[in-house]
Amino acid sequence: MKYIAYLIPVIILILLIINGNGQEGDAGHFGFYSLLPALITLFLVFLTREVISSLFIGIVAGGIISGNFNILDSFILPSIGSRSFAVILFVYLWCLGGLIGLWTRTGGAQHFARWAAQHIVRGPRTAKFFAWLMGVVFHQGGTISTVLTGTTIRAITDSQKVSHEEVSYIVDSTASPIATVIPLNVWPIYVGGLLVGSIPIFATEQQVVSFFFGAVAFNFYGIFAVIFTLLFALELLPWEGKKMRAARKRSRETGELNRPDATPLAAAELTEVKVPSYYKSGLTDFFIPLGILIGVALTGIIPALIAGDISQINVPIAEAFGLSLLGAIVTALVKGMRLQSVINGFVDGIKGVTIGAIILALAVSLGEVSRTLGTAAYIIDTTAHFIHPVLLPLLFLVINMGVAFSVGTSWGTYAVVFPIAMPLAYAVNPDPFFLTLCFGAVLGGAVFGDQCSPISDTTILSSLATGADLMDHVLTQLPLAVAACTLAGICYTILALLFV
Repeated sequence: MKYIAYLIPVIILILLIINGNGQEGDAGHFGFYSLLPALITLFLVFLTREVISSLFIGIVAGGIISGNFNILDSFILPSIGSRSFAVILFVYLWCLGGLIGLWTRTGGAQHFARWAAQHIVRGPRTAKFFAWLMGVVFHQGGTISTVLTGTTIRAITDSQKVSHEEVSYIVDSTASPIATVIPLNVWPIYVGGLLVGSIPIFATEQQVVSFFFGAVAFNFYGIFAVIFTLLFALELLPWEGKKMRAARKRSRETGELNRPDATPLAAAELTEVKVPSYYKSGLTDFFIPLGILIGVALTGIIPALIAGDISQINVPIAEAFGLSLLGAIVTALVKGMRLQSVINGFVDGIKGVTIGAIILALAVSLGEVSRTLGTAAYIIDTTAHFIHPVLLPLLFLVINMGVAFSVGTSWGTYAVVFPIAMPLAYAVNPDPFFLTLCFGAVLGGAVFGDQCSPISDTTILSSLATGADLMDHVLTQLPLAVAACTLAGICYTILALLFV
């Protein structure tokens, strides 16, 4: 079945070649052809559970449809050669991998896990609650939250036999969702830059930022996702899905944190502890690099909060991670670790995230394919005519779920959808409450799609940071996220019926 699955996109590509390539229209997309690369990729990913080849075939499909047959020059090199990908590679892979690899030599994370087990954690439930709490603390959203939370809590949850499916769900579901519920981060500023001047009430960026904060209470998916995750952590959620329940039972009864035939993104280099016999592990090995990371990040937040102008928030992410890694290295050397052991740990860590680096490179390349083909524009064009004021918030929620799931990014979805959605909502009904509902629906729908998509960087990094199999994480998380999003859709529809 796995190999037969690959025949389907091949047949589609052959038909495309026979019938001629798709042609870009005046609307800035290739019609249904715009969806094919994402659909082919998602189809193969879910059927075969093999991500790398599925992503590559999706990119090839985009090259054929767009007529850019040299996918290396058209999509892959522009994506992985960009500054944004360089930051991802340096910060979230090299620094993350290097730091975790170094902890396998210093025993810092494991020492902290033992300390937390003695003072905070009393079993799997409290370990999961601690993971949720760390997700709330690291509320910058997206990749930074997944990395910070995952690396902090993994050793603790592993020691309490919490399955990697459970941990990766908690990490992923308290990353972007919490960033939109506690928006003391760069998210409001980013959205402000997208929407300034788009409608009369958004005359300045600060007006958009203020509107963002006012719409937090109506970001129903973000709120429900955070609440669901808390209840899940406390094991109070009445339903969690068949696969997630099986994962919990397996880990508690057998101690197997992944399926026996799973392919975790974190390699053995990141999990095998090799502390030299002469080295004494301590809390400083964990808290010094983590303290540097948080402290440097706060330098971009605290001054803006003191000044009362959150538009001045600018988190130095690359500097924070780079100095954190440097702090870990210096700490180990000062405490007596030999330079060769430090370098070996660093190199092992980088080796351990190589698979994640490959998947991320292909994922951002597929995102470039989607932008070239106008995937988001096509989805909006084909659904915009189903407009009724009462249904518009729900429609925005569904559209953004689909777009973000297809392209694997919430911010990329915002960049395309927000400038179209808010003027459209204003034209349908300029009432501020109605606009707030629509704003919250766009905000939450994109987060859902980004959180659940197997080609999203946060989904990949949540699996990477917690040592989970990527598709196991996706398939166990999806039912819970869908349930939260369904409740959000019901809330939007009821409020729209009552007050619009």
